[in-house]
Amino acid sequence: MLRAFGLGAILFVFWLSLSGHYTPLITSLGVASCVLAVVIAVRMDVVDREGLPLHVGGRLWLYVPWLLKEIFLANVHVARIILTPSLPIRPLMVRYRGTQKTDLGRAIYGNSITLTPGTITTGIDGDIFQVHALAAEELEVGEDEEMNRRVTRVEQGR
Repeated sequence: MLRAFGLGAILFVFWLSLSGHYTPLITSLGVASCVLAVVIAVRMDVVDREGLPLHVGGRLWLYVPWLLKEIFLANVHVARIILTPSLPIRPLMVRYRGTQKTDLGRAIYGNSITLTPGTITTGIDGDIFQVHALAAEELEVGEDEEMNRRVTRVEQGR
């Protein structure tokens, strides 16, 4: 029930920020639409830990700046590869084992790899991630372990 109230509050704050109208009639219609959306979500049985991952929120705010830094560094590395006249591209497919326990954690990890320029997650089979890299130097073992560890901490929540 607490998750349903959390979903309703998030929907209403989002609705209010997009609406920009604060008259009683419009606000009450917004509340009604949010309540209706929550009732439908509860009846569909999608308001659970996986469907509304409020536990991820706190650590996600710490993970996103680190990921943005990694994306920037990978952008610089890929730009250097492209601007080098000899174009030192050595594509490579590799498999990584993730430590994430939920589908949400695996999705965050796979998308984080794909968001980093020069690497793409081509498949996930259980806890095995198949990754394609533009150059072998991009697949530093320590960097992958760091991202894996950070995503696992985000997934665990508090």
